[in-house]
Amino acid sequence: MTDIDETDARDHRGHDAARGNGAVCEDSRGTRGHRGTPTLQRRLHLHILGSGSKGNCAVVEGPAGLIMIDDGFSRKQVIERMHELDLDEDDVRALIVTHEHSDHVSGIAVWSRRFGGELLASAGTPEARQALGDLPFTTFMPGDVIEIASVRVSTFPTMHDVVNPVGLRFDCDGDSIGICTDTGVITPGARRALAGVRVLGLESNHDIPMLRTGRYPRALQDRIASERGHLSNDQAASAARELVSERTECVVALHISQENNRPSLAVRAIAGALGAALDDELGSSATLERAGGLPDLRVRAAGQNRPISIW
Repeated sequence: MTDIDETDARDHRGHDAARGNGAVCEDSRGTRGHRGTPTLQRRLHLHILGSGSKGNCAVVEGPAGLIMIDDGFSRKQVIERMHELDLDEDDVRALIVTHEHSDHVSGIAVWSRRFGGELLASAGTPEARQALGDLPFTTFMPGDVIEIASVRVSTFPTMHDVVNPVGLRFDCDGDSIGICTDTGVITPGARRALAGVRVLGLESNHDIPMLRTGRYPRALQDRIASERGHLSNDQAASAARELVSERTECVVALHISQENNRPSLAVRAIAGALGAALDDELGSSATLERAGGLPDLRVRAAGQNRPISIW
């Protein structure tokens, strides 16, 4: 089965429309907000090495090491981007695969040659990609909970054009991060798992008018927009409105299409749904200032080629 999200129709024009802005949402080294009000002790940090149809890899940093999510880059690219964010590749304790599309797994075979940690994937996923079939994966079912490096990892089913796709929630000492990409709908399991996380990484793949008036064949457009495809900006905005709580400090738009979207469109859609004000006229980020000592809510966009850290 071929990859549905632009790995079937790559953009060869060389522009980097979906680059992130490199912003850090909060500084984890303090426990007080900018108004001097006590805030949640941040035990988890999200580092996005790259997000998009040409490669995906993220890292959750916990108190006892790093957990890698997918690897669609070369080993050299992963290490360079980790070092740019002051991360050490030797601290990776496990690699979890969300699904078998090449932009999420193309680097795993090489990475695993020098990796002593655990490889994890949902049942059926390693066998669905030849390069993964001979690797020593531990498999799980969507809905299972896994303990890795002092972090509780809750898996949940998503909807995509693959065998057994999953999203992930990470919990540690009251802190939480949720990640959901490559899904055509927000499943009931995703709603339960992602509600109220401190950092929400949510797919905002395409702008519907850009997709429908773009150069993709109608059949590919329909696949992307289907229930087993990708979330649009409007779907992401609706989901964010439902999932964000007073505990949420940052929403990160992920897997932004370079052909059928722009970071500013994704940010504007999500910000509008949450009542956040754009930080600049470009719409590269947005902030909702909260009263009553609550931490501000920030909206950011992850990019394909520039890693960012969300503290």
